[in-house]
Amino acid sequence: MKIGQRFERRLDEEFGGDAGTRRVVARQARDLADCGQFATDVDQELTVSVVVENLRDAPDDLTLPEKWNWWMGALELAYGGYDRFRVVRWAGGSE
Repeated sequence: MKIGQRFERRLDEEFGGDAGTRRVVARQARDLADCGQFATDVDQELTVSVVVENLRDAPDDLTLPEKWNWWMGALELAYGGYDRFRVVRWAGGSE
């Protein structure tokens, strides 16, 4: 299954968490799939199953965004260019 609308539901089934964090991780995964970098580097299409499998490898005590960042960190070390897909919290406020 390609990264799409059902992906957030799969993240919920596998990892739980709130809808906002699932939406952010799903968006980053879609952006990564759309850019083609993963497919080029790993020679494998980025599918829901590939994402879930890699997130399962992260330590159990991490939240879903932390699991995603853990995986992006591993890809960054191996290939470079994955920091831009990390989930970060913007500390700015509305003024």
